[in-house]
Amino acid sequence: MKERNEDSYSVGYGKPPKTSRFRKGQSGNPKGRPRGKPNAATVILRALEAKVVINEHGRRREVTKFEAGMMQLANKAASGDLRALNLVTMLARMAEERVEQEQARKPGLEDTDKWVLEGLMQRLEATSAGGNDNETDAERKAD
Repeated sequence: MKERNEDSYSVGYGKPPKTSRFRKGQSGNPKGRPRGKPNAATVILRALEAKVVINEHGRRREVTKFEAGMMQLANKAASGDLRALNLVTMLARMAEERVEQEQARKPGLEDTDKWVLEGLMQRLEATSAGGNDNETDAERKAD
């Protein structure tokens, strides 16, 4: 039988050799993404939110690049560009679906609001009919 001592170490799955392990305080990816460097989505959103000046009906107006692009797309669709028309139609459907989804969520809040308002109205009617604010419901019923 093999005798085990403290210096023996079995190398295998999930147990790399001690010499190739990361040292304490050493990063596993030292050349990774630098701190503070924005990801692609952030760069794209920043570019779309940048302002540009456009001339519309003889007046200068400042809009975002995204808004200017949507205006140009709508103008191309209106002039008969079929690709632009298909894209505008698809975007309009997506926007309508989103609005419908948001409206579908609202009735729950409206029902709750109605219930709260009805309760407030009943309290106001009870206090105006009762006259004395210091009276309790039990005292009113006893009269």
